[in-house]
Amino acid sequence: MSSSSLFQQAEVQPVRLMVALPALDEAATIAQVVTAIPREIPGVSEILILVVDDGSTDDTGILAEQAGAFVIRHVRCTGVGAAFRTALNHALEQDIDILLTIDSDGQFDPGDIPELAQPVISGECDFSSASRFKDPSLMPKMPWIKRWGNRQMSRLISRLTQQQFYDVSCGMRCYNRRAMLNLNLMGAYTYTQEVFLNLAFKRLRIIEVPISVRGVREHGKSRVVSSVGGYGFRALRIIMAAYRDYNPLRFFGSMAIALFVPAMFLAMFLAVHYLRSGSFSPHKWAGFTSAALVTLSILLTHIGLIGDMLNRHRVYLEELLFYSRLSGPAREAMTRGRTQMDTSDKVESANVHEVAD
Repeated sequence: MSSSSLFQQAEVQPVRLMVALPALDEAATIAQVVTAIPREIPGVSEILILVVDDGSTDDTGILAEQAGAFVIRHVRCTGVGAAFRTALNHALEQDIDILLTIDSDGQFDPGDIPELAQPVISGECDFSSASRFKDPSLMPKMPWIKRWGNRQMSRLISRLTQQQFYDVSCGMRCYNRRAMLNLNLMGAYTYTQEVFLNLAFKRLRIIEVPISVRGVREHGKSRVVSSVGGYGFRALRIIMAAYRDYNPLRFFGSMAIALFVPAMFLAMFLAVHYLRSGSFSPHKWAGFTSAALVTLSILLTHIGLIGDMLNRHRVYLEELLFYSRLSGPAREAMTRGRTQMDTSDKVESANVHEVAD
């Protein structure tokens, strides 16, 4: 019995779904978005709406409350990544079974929420993400530089995770409790790409759901992508930090190889010059540069090996954190599942290994 099956057993009926909206100065659209959120979804018995007001200076929080949402306010703007973590922690504290996030600027249609949530509700996946680019017929109109930037981000995440993703920057997503419990995010500025890395490296099931969205905001400007270059740099920093933590040997090993190869070419150049002229002059610089690059390559290799050892400890600690977050019926069901596997006469060893993964 897999850990996914155990979690499906752990989910108790009725299913509670929380729709979370990070918001910063969205008074023009927040009430409309909250009001349009479906109050009934097949397979869901209770729908709660949470707005995380990330330090708005307008009436975003007040309007959200008047529209029927529960509001958590940040004293100051902390970033959409921090706002998502606030929503995630609140959902876990309230024993929510499914968390769905949607932007509060009106670019997404709340009427698409049931379609996005259905694969998670049915147990088909642990995490579903709306995709603006998977279906070419639904591709939104947006500035070419933003489309290009989204494409490059998706290619990078696909390459790092060795899976095919079309849209890793979309803010409309749905998580089951297993996915929520497995998220350990560090970025405060944004979180969208880091979520894909976090869950893909832990081998959770991910599905992209094609939807139609408005490519350009109707009111105001994006607070996250106000500058495409600035957003790309900060998002790339978060992505590389996450990849470094999950694959340190490959991360530092790649840099070591990138330094070692030119070092060998320089060494061969100097050796050929010496054989032809009988002297290292005037290319002694090639020898010193080659030696420096080899030294740096060796240091990076050692850092990668040390990081790989620390990564094993991170895996154990995250597994402990995962089980420590479990509570109530979910923990009892998981515990019963592990006990049954431990006492199984036929498939004991195979099942225990599967849960360990």
